[in-house]
Amino acid sequence: MWGIHTQDDYLFLHGNVIAVGWKEMGDLSTIAPDRESFREKYAVAYPDSKKGSISTSSGMLYRFVHEMQLGDYVVFPSKTDRMVNIGVVDGDYQYVPDAVEYKQQRRVKWIKHLPRTSFSQGALYEIGSFMSLFTVKNYADEFLAALDKGFKKELPVEDESVGATADEIIESTKDFILKEISRQLKGYDLEEFVADLLQAMGYRTTVSPHGGDNGIDITAYKDELPPRILVQVKSQDGDIKETTIQSLKGAMREGDYGLFVTLSNYTKNAKKYLESTPIIRGINGTELVELVLKYYGQLSEKYQKMIPLKMVYIPVTREQEE
Repeated sequence: MWGIHTQDDYLFLHGNVIAVGWKEMGDLSTIAPDRESFREKYAVAYPDSKKGSISTSSGMLYRFVHEMQLGDYVVFPSKTDRMVNIGVVDGDYQYVPDAVEYKQQRRVKWIKHLPRTSFSQGALYEIGSFMSLFTVKNYADEFLAALDKGFKKELPVEDESVGATADEIIESTKDFILKEISRQLKGYDLEEFVADLLQAMGYRTTVSPHGGDNGIDITAYKDELPPRILVQVKSQDGDIKETTIQSLKGAMREGDYGLFVTLSNYTKNAKKYLESTPIIRGINGTELVELVLKYYGQLSEKYQKMIPLKMVYIPVTREQEE
């Protein structure tokens, strides 16, 4: 089982390929099939590379061409939609000279696309490796189990360490927040949390009585004057459909604005509806986490204890700092 990262999620998911960079290496099939030949070629292609980088990077390229086999499993964590994509290698190595960046490619058949909250923090940490291509060893069984028909998403309580790099820490923190919200806040409890978050953002909020007010869960105002903001909150796992958002629109009066909050995401048609209805804003799980991070310090003590975070300074490279 292989893990792989990319800066081009669209290529992987819509092109049904996996790929690695290092375009200056040219066609890797022309290099003798041994690690030393790959190291020598890499040293020539990238003369400014450090010795350790030459060994590591050339080793990944060698494994991509010669060790990866048809039928091997691939785990790819996509950043744009925060999903874990699992597939099988469906083609031999091919050099694509016309590709702008990722010229070293292999065909892949994606089998399942699952939310990151389906996996343990340890599994997420393993596929958060800083390497572009790596083997998945410690949690391979967990990812294979996710391919079973009867696989059911679990939200375990855990306190795992996170990655050492800035990106890994940020991703792990976001995963932790979303999983804790999903695990501890369902239904009315999630409504109370969203109301508290809106208050942290500077809104005055009123939570509707349970089961009343035409599906409106929260009413919010920025100040003493209109506009009124009607909020609907859903904690369901499935993506929100267009008809569900239309029900919010039906409860709004002239001059009202709407806000829809979900821990999951929106269907394609629902996204189109939101784009064409600017008076309603949709927030998905990823965006909700971003708001929690931004306004964490203003949340009530109750929710800070529920989602315990500590502000820390972490080292970054000079390139990241710039």
